[in-house]
Amino acid sequence: MIGKLHPLLVHFPIALVLAAAGAELTAIVMRHAAWRAVAIANIRAGAALGVATAIAGWVLASSPVVDATPVLEWHRWVGIASVIAAVAAALGSAGDPARSRGAKWAYRGALFSAAMLAALTGHLGGTLVWGAGWLKLR
Repeated sequence: MIGKLHPLLVHFPIALVLAAAGAELTAIVMRHAAWRAVAIANIRAGAALGVATAIAGWVLASSPVVDATPVLEWHRWVGIASVIAAVAAALGSAGDPARSRGAKWAYRGALFSAAMLAALTGHLGGTLVWGAGWLKLR
């Protein structure tokens, strides 16, 4: 049953991580702390849901109805990298907002890496479900 939850759960952490990256980018450009608060709330929720989604995905991938393909392996490992980056960003978001520049850039690096990896993981998941040409206009 846990594996069957993966398709339901997967959309939430992707959206939350991408929203966090967008909010952080807005905070950088507009220099408005409220956007950083939005980014932090989203990355923390996205990281937590990402862990649950990754567990459900691993269970689903190990079921006998799923064929082991190279795309599945890429989806699996890029997804794990995405979750690790999201958890790193969530952990990096803790503490004093006036912390060192290095800590702030480490948080941002993890956040934007998580967003890029989440987008790539989602694309690979779409390829698994809909086939290689799923983005082509027909």
